[in-house]
Amino acid sequence: MSEYGTLTNPEIEGRMPLIDEQLFMYSKMTDAPQERQAALDEHTAAHIAELFRALGDMSRVRIISVLAEGEKNVSAIAAAVGISESAVSHHLRGLRQMRLVRSRRAGRQVFYCLHDEHIVDLFRRGLDHVLQG
Repeated sequence: MSEYGTLTNPEIEGRMPLIDEQLFMYSKMTDAPQERQAALDEHTAAHIAELFRALGDMSRVRIISVLAEGEKNVSAIAAAVGISESAVSHHLRGLRQMRLVRSRRAGRQVFYCLHDEHIVDLFRRGLDHVLQG
């Protein structure tokens, strides 16, 4: 278990193909409104809840907002968000475990970016929802 009481990275990665397949199947169900939609199975629902729990912290959301603009190192993220480098590193570790961010090393520097366009889209849709609310 991770520090958030959630699955650790190897446990999640081992189950990601199954989750991806279930999300694909669920997206197909939502494309056909005339068909009765089945509820998500407990396993998939737990992973989605875990994703939203990871986004349930203001500092992590602010880190994601900075990374939505492009790759940054810990110092740049800390300066933009206004929290310590240690706190940023702590949050990044959890976000990496959830596959929301990824890192790349360049010499002694480590740069972080959002894992993929799904994360950028999720963040921007959430932002649009709040701003238009």
